[in-house]
Amino acid sequence: MTTVTSPLTGKVVGLAGVPDPVFSGAMVGPGTAIDPVREQTEAVAPVDGVVVSMHPHAFVVVDADGHGVLTHLGIDTVQLNGEGFELLVSKGDTVTRGQAVIKWDPAAVEAAGKSPISPIVALEASADALGGLLESGEVAVGDALFDWS
Repeated sequence: MTTVTSPLTGKVVGLAGVPDPVFSGAMVGPGTAIDPVREQTEAVAPVDGVVVSMHPHAFVVVDADGHGVLTHLGIDTVQLNGEGFELLVSKGDTVTRGQAVIKWDPAAVEAAGKSPISPIVALEASADALGGLLESGEVAVGDALFDWS
């Protein structure tokens, strides 16, 4: 079993709270979403594993069990072309849970007209594979979001 922990501090809004039909409809996969605090912050690895995909606005870490977890920083943030995002690791790097991956500023994302709400998604998982899924409440970095069996 893999416990996926929060890469951000903020308010859990669940996938239904994501202003994007692809994420809110769980088409990318099941999971939850966080409305982050509005201050410069670091998004951290939600699991131990290898960074298999790395973009300024999103990253995927695959753990030893083959579970891929997508952290997508904001909605439509790909349109910012990396502005306001600083990569702290590279694709292929091994990371540990809680290790800083990307530095970014949710307030700047919002000021640029994009939503800073950040989905955390279990890729290629069925909804019933996730347990203890948080859909509301406040979380700090490292708090459990869901278990993936």
